[in-house]
Amino acid sequence: MNKRRLGQGGPEVSAIGLGCMGMSEFYGAADEAESVEVVHRALDLGVTFLDTADMYGRGHNEELVGRAIRDRRDEVVLATKFGIVRTDDPARRGIDGSPAYVKKAADASLQRLGVDHIDLYYLHRRDPDVPVEETVGAMGELVAEGKVGRIGLSEVSAETLRKAHATHPIAALQSEYSLFTRGLEEEILPAARELGIALVAYSPISRGLLGGTLAPAGELPDDDFRKHLPRFTGENGARNEALVGEVRKIAKEVGCTPAQLALAWLLSRGEDVIPIPGTKRLRYLEENAAAADVTLTSGQLAALEAAVPTGAALGDRYPDMSSIER
Repeated sequence: MNKRRLGQGGPEVSAIGLGCMGMSEFYGAADEAESVEVVHRALDLGVTFLDTADMYGRGHNEELVGRAIRDRRDEVVLATKFGIVRTDDPARRGIDGSPAYVKKAADASLQRLGVDHIDLYYLHRRDPDVPVEETVGAMGELVAEGKVGRIGLSEVSAETLRKAHATHPIAALQSEYSLFTRGLEEEILPAARELGIALVAYSPISRGLLGGTLAPAGELPDDDFRKHLPRFTGENGARNEALVGEVRKIAKEVGCTPAQLALAWLLSRGEDVIPIPGTKRLRYLEENAAAADVTLTSGQLAALEAAVPTGAALGDRYPDMSSIER
């Protein structure tokens, strides 16, 4: 597995990481034993960069990942996130970036993970009611205390990224980035590069859509949240499936799967881009990890750009988010 640097002066991580969210919820039923096996196999393959968050499964995902790495902690660069607060109503969530909550959330994550430090600690979403400098300042105190190695942000603007980095060095920005989601290329990615911040790309296969094998939204189980995403349903879904068909053709010419093509495209965007495809299945883990060995020619990259230009995918990434309490 090739390596990439997690920000200026940061540790080396696998060029492709592993998102663990789906092992606990959002993508239908999961098998905990297989999930642990996936984590172990990832480490065997050299996939050392694991991503979780305190809100995935209401803490279950951190506990699962912690158990899976208990005897192999030294092999892992472990990332988790805080800031999204779950309520009893699954349709409603809050956001808390207060300094007091930073400390409380970190201690709770350390306990669930069963570790003495978190390698990369992200603010999952910025709290609009708390200056980002205050949140990041408290996160920096965790670094000083040895509880956290480096800090990161998720889904923030270039302006917020600059303010945060001026308060404490930011190692990584985690944002959605794929052939179907490229809005950050205009301002956010250039700002991250100027500051020496790695871009950790989540949903790099567009939640499985670019994999080319996903069932239509109407056939997905009720507990799969993609069933209700605008990008998967109605006319949007049909249009995007046509785009996936073009990706499938190019992948066949390259000699890889559509998912591997989507990941190889991301890897070609720069050495500072680190995709973290999520999976709870061994076969998809192995397929994704093998994408690190796919090298695309300039002609193949040009064909992809022509087939899936910026903004080609239809539909918002998420449904209406007005239920988030701010």
